[in-house]
Amino acid sequence: MAKLRYLIVGSGWRSLFYLRVAQALPERFEVCAMLCRTPEKAEKMHREYGAPVSTSVEECIAMKPDFVVVAVNKASIADVSRQWLERGFAVLSETPAALEEDTLRQLWQLHQQGAKLQVAEQYWLYPTLAGRLAAAGSGALGPVHFARLSVAHGYHGASLARRFLGAGQQPVKITGRRWTDRVVETDSRWGVVKNGSVVEKDLQQHTLEFAGGATAFLDFCGVQYHSFLRSTHTSVQGERGELYDDTLRCLDKAGEPVCRQLAPVQEPLVLEAQKAGLNEDETAIACYLDRMQDYLAGGAEVYPLAEALQDAYLSLLMEQALQQPGRAVESAPQPWNS
Repeated sequence: MAKLRYLIVGSGWRSLFYLRVAQALPERFEVCAMLCRTPEKAEKMHREYGAPVSTSVEECIAMKPDFVVVAVNKASIADVSRQWLERGFAVLSETPAALEEDTLRQLWQLHQQGAKLQVAEQYWLYPTLAGRLAAAGSGALGPVHFARLSVAHGYHGASLARRFLGAGQQPVKITGRRWTDRVVETDSRWGVVKNGSVVEKDLQQHTLEFAGGATAFLDFCGVQYHSFLRSTHTSVQGERGELYDDTLRCLDKAGEPVCRQLAPVQEPLVLEAQKAGLNEDETAIACYLDRMQDYLAGGAEVYPLAEALQDAYLSLLMEQALQQPGRAVESAPQPWNS
């Protein structure tokens, strides 16, 4: 299989994930360049991270990447993605696809007109979460009706809730509340924190009631992404059993209760990524990038755009629900709903 060559538009924290994946797995991936806004930022990215860099759109176009990764700030993702789509490139945008409903609908229209756009929703590809999703979808739990997830915020949480429950794009009713959590900061995007400072973080809880009868309880505080004091959890319940993190309790074919421990998904690329020192998030991104090969050749979408747009839409509704605690916000039909 040919090496995938991609351009990274952006030079922030998230863009570095795509650079590290290529540097760790050079036989699979190659970064043509990181397109930076200023010469100063380009020089910094090259000096500190060894990235090939450019400040020229024309120069990057001439490199003829297989696709373009758009990893700019959230407010600009949709506009920048659209610019590269209009130049004729396939685009893999960071999450969320857009921050407004109208823009989500515009992106769907572009997709319907043939634009090749994917959104890098990667949580379903985490090796640990992929194993749990497989178990929940195997039938071992029977019909799944409840999921309690404390794993990720907003669109990521919505994505996992819909996948664990098999809810697809069903209409949903959302309620939400927020609190302030106080915790000693121990970790961050940039490394371990040891000054003992107490920080205040936004704790959000949402209930998603799907039209098919399943319910998701989402509970997340941003500090959980980087903390030695706050962990993440999944609990999924069906008629025949429960999945709590990596413990599966269910009835066997004879109706006898069994309990077993799940293992993370260990497909060859996962093992290769782990051997190269990539963490779980980077490993998930590598798995997503690898699947782009087939998509670019005319195969199935990696993560259907309709799903990514629904995640972003539900995230907007979740924000609305926080503004009116206890009152339900209901989804409306969207053009990407099947």
